[in-house]
Amino acid sequence: MWRSIAIFLAGGIFGVAAGTALGFFLFPFVFPPPPATEQLTAEERTEAVAEGTFIHANPSDPIHYGKGKVTVYEGNVFLEPDFEVGPGPDYHVYLVPKANVRGEADVADAMFVDLGKLRSFEGSQKYAIPGGVDLKKYPSVVIWCQRFGVLISPADLTFAGG
Repeated sequence: MWRSIAIFLAGGIFGVAAGTALGFFLFPFVFPPPPATEQLTAEERTEAVAEGTFIHANPSDPIHYGKGKVTVYEGNVFLEPDFEVGPGPDYHVYLVPKANVRGEADVADAMFVDLGKLRSFEGSQKYAIPGGVDLKKYPSVVIWCQRFGVLISPADLTFAGG
């Protein structure tokens, strides 16, 4: 009798824990935030320093993808309205001092600049660049999952006038 109750309680605890963990993982897929529609002000929309396009770094991975354009201004990184990534937890926007980022090791070993948490999985968004950052030293903008250390989507930048 007691053994049956212990097995029932252990199964209940395990079921609740597994269900909670699965819920945290699936939440961004089931309830994604609405598309972002941020705009740059006239003062922020100076001449573009660099432009790039997000790519699907690992085509064999159907979950971690990205597409759309990114424009870098003197004080902002602007994800254009066509920006989109596959949903997931704890995504951040990084400036990375390495060109042609294609794997996790390219980011994990770099002295990147974290511009903040991604606010939406699609649509236009702007991220302030901290003062003193030499943009010529950061040829990539990357969407990175901090929780799992996974590269979601890199964008190689082409600098204006060079």
